Amino acid sequence: MNEGTDRTPLTRDFFDRPAEEVAPELLGSVITRRAPEGTVSIAITETEAYSGSADPASHAYRGRTPRNAVMFGPAGRLYVYRSHGLHWCANVVTGTDGVASAVLIRAGRVIEGEDLARGRRGERVESPRLARGPGNFCQALGITAEHDGADLLAGTSVMLSAGEPVPAALVQAGPRVGVSKAHDWQHRFYLRGDPTVSAYRLSPRAKPSAGA
Repeated sequence: MNEGTDRTPLTRDFFDRPAEEVAPELLGSVITRRAPEGTVSIAITETEAYSGSADPASHAYRGRTPRNAVMFGPAGRLYVYRSHGLHWCANVVTGTDGVASAVLIRAGRVIEGEDLARGRRGERVESPRLARGPGNFCQALGITAEHDGADLLAGTSVMLSAGEPVPAALVQAGPRVGVSKAHDWQHRFYLRGDPTVSAYRLSPRAKPSAGA
């Protein structure tokens, strides 16, 4: 399915808010990656908010490091990291410049460049699973470490733009997936009943924590 790439860009002010406010409003927005081999666009269907030094599950909980430096702003940039040495994961930086905050993109629906996305993921992968889960999302788009720090609003190879409005009744909140700390915070947001949303998985190391 090809829906074109002429979409309305989001503004810097949209991202200059706490991650838990931005995360549900990112649902339905479209991230596009342009590469020499073609373009892939994905409508976001699942996100998770991470609140920096106030969040034990955040990469920035203990402060700035070379790995998490992009999380400290400015907002609207892409923070990319390697998960368990296997998969790239993409986050949208949010909040005030100098204060770490980001939204993990967990899943989405490919709306442009499905053949290219499937070539990256595997010919037998069904359409709803092409960008289901943060690692698969990045693989389908072709996002790697080279995109860490990319400005999503600058109109370069990776862009984030507004999509179709999502009815509030379709937005579901729940606990975060696979983290051992603050896993029960209701900071995961997804489209109710959407087949592209990843399955909930509780970390075997998870312990009850105070909510946020």
